[in-house]
Amino acid sequence: MTSSPAPGSPPKRGEPLRALVVDDEDAIRRVVAAYLAQEGFTVLEAADGTTALQLARAERPDVIVLDLMLPDIDGVEVCRQLRTFTDTYVIMLTARTDEVDTLIGLSVGADDYLTKPFSPKVLVARIKTVLRRPRNDTTEAGDDDPPVLQVGDLRIDTGSREVWVAGEPVDLTRTEFDILVHLASRPRQVFTRGQLIEAVWGSGYVGDDRLADVHISHLRAKLGDDTAAPRYVLTIRGVGFKLGSG
Repeated sequence: MTSSPAPGSPPKRGEPLRALVVDDEDAIRRVVAAYLAQEGFTVLEAADGTTALQLARAERPDVIVLDLMLPDIDGVEVCRQLRTFTDTYVIMLTARTDEVDTLIGLSVGADDYLTKPFSPKVLVARIKTVLRRPRNDTTEAGDDDPPVLQVGDLRIDTGSREVWVAGEPVDLTRTEFDILVHLASRPRQVFTRGQLIEAVWGSGYVGDDRLADVHISHLRAKLGDDTAAPRYVLTIRGVGFKLGSG
């Protein structure tokens, strides 16, 4: 593990960003750490989930690269526990290509994923892309931007990042919230997958745009949308998605 700032203290302005690389394969962990260090990151390393959670609590990394298969706690459970105390960006790595792993990983709050084997350069590019996303708001706020968006019985507080449906709070991940706010900012507009990816992940995203479908599926479930006839997040066949009136 490299040297790092005082435990629990966020990096000051101008200090290197912190990355935590979690993988039980030494070779992969060291290669990823070396690439990130070359890009100016302060890099922390963990070979198991228990150590990863301890480091995440103590060091508050800006991004975590998390392998799905770990010797003690699997990556999905690590990610679930991370989301109880941090909203840091999480990129999951998996050696298995079956879609279930991906869906489960993203459902507990991962922001992106890569399948092994992968290019370290691509991983670094993905990390840079997520880190360009705003951490506290999803819009470029101006004087005329309302802090609360209301669409039918769906209420979105962009300042506190809280959502309610018919008065009941809804717990969304950072990515789900960002997608919802973007749809709600222009409720009559249909957005393509590419437009959502660019708005939420940034123009530099180099992954699969079907990632948007996964997050929208989870967003619908949390909003209580009926799969056959959703009220809030509507699919416009052949085009993309828009926000319904609730």
